[in-house]
Amino acid sequence: MEKARRKWHWMAGGGTILVFAVLLAIRLGIPGKIYDDAQRAAAGKQAAAPSGETWLNITQNGHKIGYARRLQSQSGGGFHYGEEIRMRINMMGIVQPIAVRTEAELKPDGTLSSFQFELRSNLFGFKARGSVDGTKLTILSGAPGSETQSVLPLAETPYLGGGILTSAALENLMPGEVKTFPVLDPASLGQRPARVTLLAEEPLTVMGKSRMTRKYEVDYTGMKQFAWIDEEGSIVRETGILGIALERVAKEEALAGLEGGGGVDLADLAAIPSSVHIEDPEKLTRLKIRIAGFGEQSLSLDGGRQAWRDGVLTIRREADVAKPGGAGSYVGNLQAFLEPTPFIQADHPKIGKALKGIVAANDPEEVKARKIVAWVYKYLEKRPVLSVPNALETLEQRMGDCNEHAVLLAALARAAGIPAQVEAGVVYLRGRFYYHAWNVLFLKDRGGWMTADAALGQMPADVTHIRFVRGAVDRQLDLLGIIGKLNMEILETAR
Repeated sequence: MEKARRKWHWMAGGGTILVFAVLLAIRLGIPGKIYDDAQRAAAGKQAAAPSGETWLNITQNGHKIGYARRLQSQSGGGFHYGEEIRMRINMMGIVQPIAVRTEAELKPDGTLSSFQFELRSNLFGFKARGSVDGTKLTILSGAPGSETQSVLPLAETPYLGGGILTSAALENLMPGEVKTFPVLDPASLGQRPARVTLLAEEPLTVMGKSRMTRKYEVDYTGMKQFAWIDEEGSIVRETGILGIALERVAKEEALAGLEGGGGVDLADLAAIPSSVHIEDPEKLTRLKIRIAGFGEQSLSLDGGRQAWRDGVLTIRREADVAKPGGAGSYVGNLQAFLEPTPFIQADHPKIGKALKGIVAANDPEEVKARKIVAWVYKYLEKRPVLSVPNALETLEQRMGDCNEHAVLLAALARAAGIPAQVEAGVVYLRGRFYYHAWNVLFLKDRGGWMTADAALGQMPADVTHIRFVRGAVDRQLDLLGIIGKLNMEILETAR
């Protein structure tokens, strides 16, 4: 197993998690112009949005990694918002191109009416298009040619990230005031609140000229970014996490200079240093670790093999062999963890066909689970993927990182009648904790959940797999606010 860890050390990179962070840091930005005070006072909340095109350089720690083009125009009673992003991202030692396109129709108050979203890297592609009717989202999603339709309930009528500051401007915010908007992320199909605050006015030097600007803060699940708007209502700068920054430039400058590398490796940049070097982590039976820095983030630290008490997390390895009552009992409805989702297509005929070649109908449940884990581990080529992970495309492409392994394992397990979920957090590797994704499977004979990591071929997963969230792909959004903030101190290990 240590050989596999050395060969595929980048598997613990949390590619999708970090790409979400980068894309959201860009897509939660600002259209080219917002209203100035006189326009807001005269127009009121139902005014038409300003029209215009904006080009921006995207840099990471001063190194250019891409550009963004934003276009906004009046459309009927509301307005049209378009965005194109092209980047070269260094993820787990491999520089990959990624292109993102969003088109949306927004209502006069800035809420979302309909959208089309497309993300494409050099290997994978993902599309989603949907329409909003009150608090109901009807959506077609998936890889081109393999779309599935879903109807998702929404807590509130959503906004699109790129339009929230225009909407905040319609609220005529004063310095220090806060407005909260429910934002839909079309990549994960998740909805979370975004808090927009007008901080203050401050001078800023841009392209050699001093300008008076208004500084805004956008807080999305604890991930904060800042934007500066000049007196004409034009964007001049945005900054976000992982050293990402955007600055308004001419079209020619935005389109130039993207032939080089992709900046600092995002996986290494987001990794958390370990206070102790761990030899053979897969042999540990218990790990005790102090974790701090996540503030008020809603994390799933307690439950199952993890116990969270007074800032200290204790993780105990599940037994390899079932023992009566050893895993404890589970009280709850498991049906939801057998159902297909837009990213875990457990009912698709291709998933069912693959399953028939992996397990026998009369195999005991745990035997089925172990066969599926072993098959996914051997079947998928290990390589980082910059896309939205979904099981069907992963099955067809036969490659992926930890996220693709997790969604394919979940789909096959559910198709076999084994309740399955995806967990995400960090895992220890060569002196650091890297963001990672794996699974938990509910086994009736054990009376509870067992971890399984198909990317590393482990069942159960070793105790350095530290769960922060569990659930659908959109739950990974809750990790965005902790990236770059956590401190972890290993207090005790046992073998």
